[in-house]
Amino acid sequence: MKDSLISAGSALLARLALLVQKHPKRVTSGVAALLLSGGGAAFAVASLGPDVADMPVRTITQTVPSLVEDTSLADLADLNSFTLYRSDYTRGTDTAEALLQRLGIADPSASAFLRADNNVRQNLLGRAGRLVSAEATNDHQLQKLTARWTTNDDSDEFQRLVVERGANGKFTASIETAELTVGSRLAGGTIRSSLFAATDAAFIPDSVAVQMADVLSGSIDFRRSLRKGDRFSVVYESLEADGEPLRAGRLLSVEFHNNGKTHQAMWYQPEGASRGSYYDLDGRSLRQAYLSSPVEFSRVSSGFAMRLHPIHKTWKAHLGTDFAAATGTKVRTIGDGVVEFAGVQNGFGNVVFVKHANADHVTVYAHLSRIDVRKGQSVEQGQTIGAVGSTGWATGPHLHFEFRVNGKHEDPLVVMAKNAADAPIDRRNEAAFKQYAGQMRMQLDSAQTVQQASAQ
Repeated sequence: MKDSLISAGSALLARLALLVQKHPKRVTSGVAALLLSGGGAAFAVASLGPDVADMPVRTITQTVPSLVEDTSLADLADLNSFTLYRSDYTRGTDTAEALLQRLGIADPSASAFLRADNNVRQNLLGRAGRLVSAEATNDHQLQKLTARWTTNDDSDEFQRLVVERGANGKFTASIETAELTVGSRLAGGTIRSSLFAATDAAFIPDSVAVQMADVLSGSIDFRRSLRKGDRFSVVYESLEADGEPLRAGRLLSVEFHNNGKTHQAMWYQPEGASRGSYYDLDGRSLRQAYLSSPVEFSRVSSGFAMRLHPIHKTWKAHLGTDFAAATGTKVRTIGDGVVEFAGVQNGFGNVVFVKHANADHVTVYAHLSRIDVRKGQSVEQGQTIGAVGSTGWATGPHLHFEFRVNGKHEDPLVVMAKNAADAPIDRRNEAAFKQYAGQMRMQLDSAQTVQQASAQ
């Protein structure tokens, strides 16, 4: 009886083996269904079979298709290789090792090349504020390093330094020139202490904050009338190199809520016109005859009043306004005019006199470290005419600024506060202006939404 059961079992296994070879998927499904039917049924079937130790062993080989079609093991090994990307700005104290370490690169051969290459030493190391990006392997070896910068604020081009590892493992460096592309950015902020603190918190460039203060200076006293909780939205140009923002351009529009009042402004240049100006969104010009300050990022250190002269130690009238600023800070003309004098003059040191469109008005910019204009040259409002210094009778770097009306000294801050605005938008441009103003309204609304979302 036992022999016959063993023979029957062997025959059954042989048939099962043949069935598995021909229909592996069906057999698998059947086994799964059997298992799902319950442990009792499985026990009953198992108890009828022969002893497993007495059953013959047979090896069955079944080809299983790869989960990744047409992919070899060598290709799968490449999954362990990837590229790391990182960007930063250069610092004035950067060495080759310090810069690469900040970019997450540990590559002695790359450090040696950066130290030795003239292009890198002259244009990257020790040059603060230049945007640099790096590509590295997963083991932190440098593959490519790119730096971008502009030579001056008025240029529409940028320089690109590229350091790249070749197929032979050696590095090369080259410098290229390319065009900047112009985009626009939306931003907003809330006043907690000062305008520049709010713009810094909102990552808005200082140059945009200065433009905002200049444009709205006829409506808002940014030195004294700001309130905690005032809010603003801005749209401004972003000048980009290879898609990376390199510097900010012109302020395109602004909305400022100050002490319960709303002030708006936008830049508009009619088609075919040689210059544009700022208007409110209803078409009234906001361009003032004079800017509120000849120096950006400054404070008044000495006003138009009697004072003890810091050098002569005598009490006398101070016939101008002093703006404290670091040596080299740009000085700009507050209005259109013609340079009447540019040179050295007694206690003024390096000084520039500008005669304005109103023939009775002359402005004076003294103690300059350098002069960027010449006598007889026409200058436009906001144009750089020199830089802050301490030449002449000066105890430290500052700009001495005077405003003369018919040859008589007047308080500059008082005169500039009374300046008149330009005429409203020309009727021939009203339709185009209204269409553009509608677009600006939508962008300012979007900037307000961005501000609220970031605050939450």
